Amino acid sequence: MMKKPRRIAILTGGGDVPGLNSAIKQVVSRAQREGIAVVGIRRGWGGLINYRPDADEDWNRHWRTELTWSHVRTIDRTGGTFLHTSRTNPGRVREKDMPAHLVEPGRTYPADLTDVVVRNLEHLEIDALIPIGGDDTLSYAARLHQAGYPQVAIPKTMDNDVYGTDFCIGFSTAVTRSVQAISDLRTPIGSHERIGLVELFGRNSGETCLVSSYLAHVDRAIIS
Repeated sequence: MMKKPRRIAILTGGGDVPGLNSAIKQVVSRAQREGIAVVGIRRGWGGLINYRPDADEDWNRHWRTELTWSHVRTIDRTGGTFLHTSRTNPGRVREKDMPAHLVEPGRTYPADLTDVVVRNLEHLEIDALIPIGGDDTLSYAARLHQAGYPQVAIPKTMDNDVYGTDFCIGFSTAVTRSVQAISDLRTPIGSHERIGLVELFGRNSGETCLVSSYLAHVDRAIIS
């Protein structure tokens, strides 16, 4: 059994959706009650490759921040993520995204910077990590798990397509907004005696389209 962590980190990656700040707030709230310190990693996985153990505070404060209840008490009043986000995947970093201090002659791209991520987590004295994200963000979380770093992942994507999960942060809002948009279109479409064709996101699963179509009582739904 894993011993109780003393210090954890949380990050958000990929697209922003409503509910991210609420999730961050609840993690910090529970951790504080358990006597666990929380570090916020800024700009997703990008924060963990840009953080520098040998740099001064002026540099590193852009990539990590201590989180207490006073920092998160009101963050759920706005959407998105106050930790900011990126689409960086440390397992396959492109040359143009490589931090300047990690550029090496002869390095092949895309580069795997998992050793850098682990080294920085150890320097920050992080016992466990909580990544919040979709397929890409959590696919790297799985890679880091293979490297032996304990994690609790929170699925987040409006497409609701993270494998092995039933519900993702952001999905309910995507469906609600889609249903409202489809319903609002009935008036102009009906007034002009036309047929409306609405294209929704949903990547490969088509669940956003399927559920929104059902709730909006559309005539036909075509999913991938």
